[in-house]
Parts: sequence; structure tokens; C-alpha cells
Amino acid sequence: MLRLLSIRNFAVVEALEIEFEPGFTVLTGETGAGKSILLDALSLLLGGRFESRQLRPGSERAEIAAEFDLAGASGLHAWLNEQDLGDDGPLLLRRTLDAQGRSRAWINGRPATLSQLGDAGANLVDLHGQHAYESLARPETQRQLVDAFGGFAALSRKVAASWRAWREAKERRARGDSDAATWLAERDALAARAAELSALGATAAEWQELSAAQSRLANAASLLEAAAAGVAELIESESALNLRLAALIHQLRRAATHDRSLEPIVALADEALVRVDEAGRTLRSYRERLDLDPHELARIEERLAAIHAVARKHRVAPEALPALAQETDTRLAALIAGADTEALARAEDETLAAYRALAGELTAKRKFAAVELAHRVSATMKELAMGSGSFDIALSPVAEPASFGMETVEFRVATHPKQPLGPIARVASGGELSRLALAIQVALADVGQVPTLIFDEVDVGIGGAVAATVGRLLGQLGARRQVLCVTHLPQVAACADGHYRVTKSADADRVATELTRLDAARRVEELARMLGGHEITAKTRAHARELLAQNQRRESRPRGN
Repeated sequence: MLRLLSIRNFAVVEALEIEFEPGFTVLTGETGAGKSILLDALSLLLGGRFESRQLRPGSERAEIAAEFDLAGASGLHAWLNEQDLGDDGPLLLRRTLDAQGRSRAWINGRPATLSQLGDAGANLVDLHGQHAYESLARPETQRQLVDAFGGFAALSRKVAASWRAWREAKERRARGDSDAATWLAERDALAARAAELSALGATAAEWQELSAAQSRLANAASLLEAAAAGVAELIESESALNLRLAALIHQLRRAATHDRSLEPIVALADEALVRVDEAGRTLRSYRERLDLDPHELARIEERLAAIHAVARKHRVAPEALPALAQETDTRLAALIAGADTEALARAEDETLAAYRALAGELTAKRKFAAVELAHRVSATMKELAMGSGSFDIALSPVAEPASFGMETVEFRVATHPKQPLGPIARVASGGELSRLALAIQVALADVGQVPTLIFDEVDVGIGGAVAATVGRLLGQLGARRQVLCVTHLPQVAACADGHYRVTKSADADRVATELTRLDAARRVEELARMLGGHEITAKTRAHARELLAQNQRRESRPRGN
């Protein structure tokens, strides 16, 4: 709900800040005082079109800001998070407009587009005024209201999901038909490659092992020569290192009998001799195992050449062939499935049948809900001096399946017996439109989603008992949602929970609009002014007090009386 509205340099408003409460609030004042300026400012804040004449004369920039309480608005919270505009606490909207026609907007302190302001506003406020139909005139809103009234919004979402599934299946089948020749050619190429890679059977481990074996066998002669020389030098020749080291150790050991400090050196030399003997024996074992088989070398080199040839053909490294084989198999399987036109056609038929079943159920429910909602709105219209008119909800079949179902939903109205039913957006009278919007909102009071409703010109062309009825209905709405209303009728104003008076003052230099929240005493004076004009008498004050007292008595009655 709307908590705070701040206006700077807009129209005749220099600076104005208004705090709003829950329930039903009215704005009253003399004709021309600027009551509708507040609603115009709010409309701009929610994405409306700016005209340079709306800038306060002599000002370079106008600024409008508002704070909204989002308690219970989980859908709007989700949307804000999706747009990366979410924040803890209240929702803050701000818009600036300058003399050059430039406009900037922010949501929770982050830059936002006018489209985003409009999307947020559609979830926050419904403006109902003379030619300001807002969401009620939108086909999607009318459809959502019928679905919400009937309690099958969840079914509507299922229909939308089923429609998307059918569209995806239809597109897959269409691609399968149009790309069949291309897919078949690619499938054949992939099948040939898969067969070739399967026949080769190369593995990453094999490539490493073959490369090492080929290097060893290709250099077997030099390896054998190096091994033989090493064995001779270490342990087998007459001047082998182990013999010379043993003689040196013997000499040092004898010297150590005369100087014990040589003993650690002798120990180190003994350890070196052990290492030399071990190295010699290991090298001799390697020499004996060394394979000089030329046939094995030829086999390995032939295998390596085959792997190299396939790798070059497919432009990958030899060690990447196993991964290529797996990718080929995966893509080939997908193509085989995608090229199965019969399976694709069956999938399309099945998803369409599932959609039609859900959409048919939704159509039946909508027909019942539309009749009941139209009946309730028509009944309320009679209370609002529109009894000679009629209201209907038309369900018209669509030529093609749609995400919203198999029919459009349209609110239609006729304001007098000789007028044919037509879309509510084409109703000429602003007052009738506002009262029709009120009738619809009363019927939908328990299921509506928008937390704040604003009515302007709702009392055009009415008075007396009908005006009291309008006030009573607005008060009933205020018990469920926040309602703001600009009114000229004391019968309407007396039913409000809160009351603001708008006044305009002028001097030689400027014209300004001011807003005052009225306490009980000043409220009586304002109602008396609305009843009697400029001349306020004791009788008009008594009448004003009686209007307020009547409203208080109605409020104190139990529900249903």
C-alpha cells in the first residue's frame, strides 16, 4: 500500500509530502484547487507520460517519490528480485523530469526504465478516473480477474505451461521436417566417423604406452651399448669402480687404526661401495631384459602411424581421439532421435492433446465464473444509479491455441437500454466509467491483487442516496484494501476513514496548492462547506455532524447488517 508521496515543483505544487494510512481516504476541496494533481503526479511516478506544461513555472526540474509497503506482495517481491531491484523493507520509487523533457527513474535507489516503473505500478496501484481506466481496460487484466474470481488462477498457469510445451514440440517437429536432408547428411557423416573411431579403438593410455615403447625400441642398440659400458665400469672390468673403491676402503681402514677420526669416512665409503655394487647389478639386469626384437618395433610403429593418420584426418591430437569418439556417439544419438519425424509428430500431438484438455477445463470454469461475476457487477451498478445499463463478460474463441487458453475475455457494458454492449474502454462518460470500476472492484474485493485503488470523478452525475451508496461501497473496499478517492460529495467524504482538504493560494508572484489532514472538528467544517457552499450555517454544520454520525453507526454494526 502507498505510505508516502512526495512532490516537488509539479504543476502548482512547490513542495508537498503526504503520509497515507490504510483504509478509505478522501481528498476534497474547491473546484480548481488541484485535487487531481496528486493523482497526476502518482500516475507519472508509475510510468505515465510527462508533458513540459506539468513542470512548475520557473522550475528546472520536478521530482516525485513514493514509498510503498509490500507486506504480502510476494509476486512483486519476486519480480523485483528478477530485475535485480529487490531490497529489504519498503519499496521506494523516484522520478525526476526537467524542462528539456528528460526523465530519470529509480527503484529502491537503482536506475530503472519507465517500462519497469510501469510494471511495478501495475502491481501497486489501480487508477480509476475520467479516461484513466488503467489495468481494468487491459484484456490480460480482465482475464486474470475472472480467473481470480473463480479461484482457478493455478489452472490458468498450468494451461500456459502446457501451451509452452506444445509450442516447443511443434517447433522441434518443424525443424525436423525442414532440416531432414541436412540432418541425414550429418548423421551419415557422423556414423562413418563413429565406425572408423570404433574400429581404431584407440585409448589415451595406449597412446602413452606405445610412444614410450617405440622410443625405447628405436634406440635399443645405443641403450644396450650404454648399459654394457656401465656394467663394465661399475663391477665387471679389471679396473671396475667397485674394485678400486674396495682397495681404497682397505687402505683407509688400516690408517684408522692409528687415527679413529677416519672411521666415519670409512663408513661413508663402505656405503658408497654398496651403492656401486647395487647399481652395477641393476644395470646388468636391465641389459639382459633389453628387447631388440625388430618385429615388435615394426608393429608398434605401424599402430602409431594408424593413430596419427586418423587424428590428422579429424584435426585433433592423437590423445584426443577417445574424447572425439564419445562426442560423436552423443551427437549421433541426438540426430537419430531428432530425425525421427514420426516420433516428433507424436510428441506434438500428445502435447497439443494435453493442452486442449486443460484449456477445455479452464473454458468451462471461466464460463461459470463470467456469468456469476457479471451478475454481481450488474447488481452493484443498480445501486450506483446505473440500473438502466448492463454489464456482461464475453468469452470469444480464438483461432489458434494461446497461452491464456482457447478464448479471450472481454468486459462489456451498455450504459442505457438502447446502447449495444461494448468494451468498457469505449464508454464515453468518465463518471460512469469510475462507477463501473467501483462496481467491478466491489465484486472482486476478496480476490483483487492490487493493494491500492484510486478513484477520481466517481461521483459525477450522482447525488443523494446514490452518493451515500458510493461512499458505503468505497468504505467496504477500504476494509480490504487501501482506497483513495477525489470527491465533491459530502455523502462520500463522510464515509472515509481519513480526510484531506486541498486548497490553492495565490499572491502576486506564485500560485501554490497545499494539503491538510483534517481532524474531527475541521472535518465537520469541510463537510459543511461541501453541503452549503461558501455560506456555512449552524444547520449545515449540524447536517455535517449527522453525516459523520451516520457513518460511525454503520461502521459499528455487525457485518451483514
